Amino acid sequence: MYYSPSPGYAPTAVDRDQTATLFGQVMWLVAFAAGFFTLGCYVGRNLSPGWSILWFIVGFGCLIALNFAVRRGNAGVILLMGVGLFLGLAMGPAVAYYSTTSPQAVWQAAGATALFMAGFGAAGYATRRDLSALGRISFFALIALILFGIVLIFVHIPAAEMLYSILGLIIFAGLTMFDFQRLRRSRGITSAPVLAASIFLDALNVFLFFLRIFGGRD
Repeated sequence: MYYSPSPGYAPTAVDRDQTATLFGQVMWLVAFAAGFFTLGCYVGRNLSPGWSILWFIVGFGCLIALNFAVRRGNAGVILLMGVGLFLGLAMGPAVAYYSTTSPQAVWQAAGATALFMAGFGAAGYATRRDLSALGRISFFALIALILFGIVLIFVHIPAAEMLYSILGLIIFAGLTMFDFQRLRRSRGITSAPVLAASIFLDALNVFLFFLRIFGGRD
């Protein structure tokens, strides 16, 4: 459950403490999910395409299950770690390819992702303007981007890869701001795994878009 303060609402010390505790827990969970993703990438670096697709489906299944396990103790945390691990296994071959052919692109993408998340995350967390509309627009724009990506499989468009990545970064800038505002407004500590999953997926997609941009320069 998310809380929307009224115009005259002044946060109490208890509210601030709860928000700080939730923020810290979510960031730790994001860090652990990223760690499991890195482990998955390393373990799955030599997997065949068939195994990569399988682990992607398993990771997506964990993500769906996570939304139904919010109030079931450690189940949400375990599922979140599973999301990170299985998506890492799925994307291990792709990350390994870039690490071999363009290792500098991997570090550039990681650094750019950190700056991107820090900047837009801070903006979303600090703003008092309701970003719900931005979140809805970004979500539908993401669906349109996915459809655009499907079109690119069958139709060749000059510079489409760069355009696709730039549009993706714009969309996830909005989603990142929206998710960090949800984090600030939430008062339920049980929502931490779901919030962490959203922010982790934001960061993961941003990393992949930057990887395509920097890797495509070589």
